Amino acid sequence: MFGFLKKSPGEQPATGSPAVSEYPETVVAVPWRQRLKAGLARTRAQFGGKLKSLFARGKVDDELLEDLETLLLSSDVGLDATEHLLYQLKMRARRDKLDTPEAIQQALTEVFYELLRPLEEPLDLASHRPFVIMIAGVNGAGKTTSIGKLARHFQGQGLSVLLAAGDTFRAAAREQLQTWGERNNVTVIAQQSGDPAAVIFDAIAAARARGIDIVLADTAGRLPTQLHLMDEIAKVRRVIQKADPSGPHETLLVLDATFGQNTLQQVMAFDKAIQVSGLVLTKLDGSAKGGVVAAIARQCPKPVRFIGVGEGIDDLRPFVARDFVDALFA
Repeated sequence: MFGFLKKSPGEQPATGSPAVSEYPETVVAVPWRQRLKAGLARTRAQFGGKLKSLFARGKVDDELLEDLETLLLSSDVGLDATEHLLYQLKMRARRDKLDTPEAIQQALTEVFYELLRPLEEPLDLASHRPFVIMIAGVNGAGKTTSIGKLARHFQGQGLSVLLAAGDTFRAAAREQLQTWGERNNVTVIAQQSGDPAAVIFDAIAAARARGIDIVLADTAGRLPTQLHLMDEIAKVRRVIQKADPSGPHETLLVLDATFGQNTLQQVMAFDKAIQVSGLVLTKLDGSAKGGVVAAIARQCPKPVRFIGVGEGIDDLRPFVARDFVDALFA
């Protein structure tokens, strides 16, 4: 039986769900740019001192380009994006006659920004009501946690949110989403077991009846190699279109940045199955893999709607290319 699952204030989380204290409610008022810089500290450290020593030569020569290539590849920028960045840097150095370390580093910063700028494309949430967002990703990418953070983000914009617990495959997924629903004071539609597409269909109907602005539809984690399971998630998309012919209005793929170049294969596989329209890149603070954003820009350019650089509930924000690059090269 479908139900609107909300806990009483004193009820404890179900077994297997994350404790509420894992993500403290009280967040220190630290400016986002400062948190972004702190989150990208490991990736920046990969560039930091090494870049300074490279650019201290004061000229863009073959030796510098070769060393810079190694540095970029070790930060998961990827071969395609690395070649593009080096070519653009070389052309700019010739054109502008760059001969100081500061000028060369600034040129690299700018070509990096120009590569990432097309990925900055905020969601237009005003086009439909309810605005249905289908959310997919492999297990462990931070999908359900991202849904909770997205709910809080949209509420901060004055929008009402409803969650659909469509991950009926993974143990405790429903309880985890229910915990986030309680923390954000939003309704979670779920059932004990059954067809995830049916859960999401019911959620859209409920949102329409209640005048809800946004439906965040969780789906079961999938590996791109599990073709029969990818077929199931494609079915979810088809059922959403039955509930709302214009939906889903956004199909977000949650990616774990620590996966590095494997994220590219995930984007391609999920895009083929469910037509990915935007990305959520999580755990950028977990490794020196921040350069993977550049690889995405060159090989599978999808808008990066949100990035996550921490475990706090406010550590998932819209992607702003200039802020990201400044934090990376600061």
